[in-house]
Amino acid sequence: MALTLTDIPLETLTRLVNGWGTLPRQEDGRGQDPHLPVADVAPGLGLPEHVSAALTPESLADAADRLHPVFAAPDAGTCARELTGLLSAAGVRPVVESDDAGALRALWCVDDAGQALLAAAATTLRRYLAEHGFTRIGICTAGHCADVYIDQSPGGRRRFCSVTCQNRTRVAAFRSRRAAAAEGASGSGGRVRGG
Repeated sequence: MALTLTDIPLETLTRLVNGWGTLPRQEDGRGQDPHLPVADVAPGLGLPEHVSAALTPESLADAADRLHPVFAAPDAGTCARELTGLLSAAGVRPVVESDDAGALRALWCVDDAGQALLAAAATTLRRYLAEHGFTRIGICTAGHCADVYIDQSPGGRRRFCSVTCQNRTRVAAFRSRRAAAAEGASGSGGRVRGG
């Protein structure tokens, strides 16, 4: 039986990839332990109840690991190929349905319930990227972080997964500049050169 797909909320999609993806967990030292229980992420995915109930740690980790390369793509062409590959692998297909009043709706569906999570995530990213562009997703630029982000800001300049990573990077840069300035001052003997 075909399952009609709905978009996964963008925040939930990034939580899935960051909480269950192997690379994000390894990069920040979490190892193999995801920080989200299945019961915490499954209801927010918008999948049919029987599909959500069948999700396992392995299926969440697999979906997260398959989605991460879309965010990590170095250019739009690679991103498009990665996302197209996911859509194809999940068996996503377009359908048109009519309601009781005769109105038509364009939807996406998948025949394999085991592919519903990956399919819903891929169609969500497809829609978002088609509307906003490749530069609105990415991997956090902070050191020791491989978490993903979806930039919904008006300016489109986001480069960190969270305010925590942004602040940590700014503090490290400030301390580095301050240390370099102190080293430069001690190297000149503390004397100020005049003109």
